[in-house]
Amino acid sequence: MPAVRFTALGDSFVEGRGDVAADGTYIGWASRFARRMGVAAREVRNLGAYQTTTQQVVDRQLRPALARKSPLIGVVVGVNDLVQDFDPDRFARNLDTIFRSLAGLDTTVFTASYPDIPANLPLPEEFRGLLRERFVFANSVLREVCEATGTLHLDIAAHSDWAGRRLWSPDGLHPNAEGHRLFAEQMADLVERTSWLTAA
Repeated sequence: MPAVRFTALGDSFVEGRGDVAADGTYIGWASRFARRMGVAAREVRNLGAYQTTTQQVVDRQLRPALARKSPLIGVVVGVNDLVQDFDPDRFARNLDTIFRSLAGLDTTVFTASYPDIPANLPLPEEFRGLLRERFVFANSVLREVCEATGTLHLDIAAHSDWAGRRLWSPDGLHPNAEGHRLFAEQMADLVERTSWLTAA
């Protein structure tokens, strides 16, 4: 069994939805990031799954990620919490559990902020405003957890590239191929700039 050099945890953004290959499979930022970092496909473990919440990462993905812990771990999860049955205390508790569990001197862990997805969705303005409040809250919690655990944090919510619809699929929830490609490049740049890891 080959060593796992990169593990990705999270939801459909991690799974790769919106970035579809000719054969109908997902490409996604995780595989693009791995190639950029020189990690072979057989050394990548992608646990991302459609509609996953932070609770499901805690319940289903943390254990396999920790069982064969890789030196490079990416986590993107939380949007499904924000748009469904949102519990702010549970959300904050789960993020803390996820990133504290994965942290370690032998591990580089990274994540990204929550961009203004509500702007992409056909919603009544009142509900859009409520969702935006949740996203602002989520980003403040994520920032605090990243600072406390040493997690690398790519703030795409503050990045002008991610405003508007250019990088998003028609559903407004998932990046398109260009979005996945840009995310992989931006994250690889952050990892190379701020950690001991460089592209092989």
